[in-house]
Amino acid sequence: MPQTVIYLDGKFYNKDEAKVSVYDHGLLYGDGIFEGIRIYNGRIFKLEEHIDRLYDSAKAILLDIGMDREEMIKIHVETARKSGYQNAYIRTVITRGVGNLGIDPRKSEKPSIIIICDEIALYPAEKYEKGLKVVTVATQRNGVNMFNASVKSLNYLNNIMGKIEANLAGAGEGIMLNSVGYVTEATADNVFILKNNVIITPPKYLGILAGITRDTIIKLAREQGYEVKEDVLTRYDLFVADECFLTGSGAEVIPVVEIDGRVIGDGTPGSVTKKLNATYRDFVANHGTKL
Repeated sequence: MPQTVIYLDGKFYNKDEAKVSVYDHGLLYGDGIFEGIRIYNGRIFKLEEHIDRLYDSAKAILLDIGMDREEMIKIHVETARKSGYQNAYIRTVITRGVGNLGIDPRKSEKPSIIIICDEIALYPAEKYEKGLKVVTVATQRNGVNMFNASVKSLNYLNNIMGKIEANLAGAGEGIMLNSVGYVTEATADNVFILKNNVIITPPKYLGILAGITRDTIIKLAREQGYEVKEDVLTRYDLFVADECFLTGSGAEVIPVVEIDGRVIGDGTPGSVTKKLNATYRDFVANHGTKL
């Protein structure tokens, strides 16, 4: 019987047993990093790419994980195997570790490594069939001169404030702009539009997370013969798009059918979006690190 399994600093626990200290700086200050990884058909999808991004994030915030990449990969595979899930979600969290009540990271002597293997459903199943209604939110995406979104950090308040605005508006998701009005990303996903048979997504330099699902969709779309561009987008570009969809490890590929009250296309998931979604699902079912 599949079950939630949690690796925590060298030991495995069930959901009710895993505990962290209230003095952990990941809890006190959001000082840490994370990754979200999918398991499909008994394979961990893009595991090495996720681990590479994890270590890049760690380097950017001067966090010494204290474990090499090869060992980290082995622990992920072992955690997934112990769970028994063939299709699941892995949340990897590295905190600065236990310290005192000050913010000085030097007071945290050892990082904490947490790997959770569990099920996930980011959006209701009907939203993948009928599409999301989304809004643009007033909370701006952090600029690259503030804290670069390429670091997948535990401090997610910027995204959470955007999600709160979307919730208050009764929308399925919120799209965040930067300080000059360019589209960056949704609160938890990357953004794509289709216009005149060209697929467009915001470039990384605007301050977005370089999503692994995003990169996979770009590759698959080009293999299908579509032109894909990374280019700046405004709200206007969203409003007049022929199709729109969001991507992410948790969200996978989900269509958008309305933005700020403007109907996208004919108000149903577009044919290109549906084709890419089907292509993506076929691809992930047959690629990855076997358990």
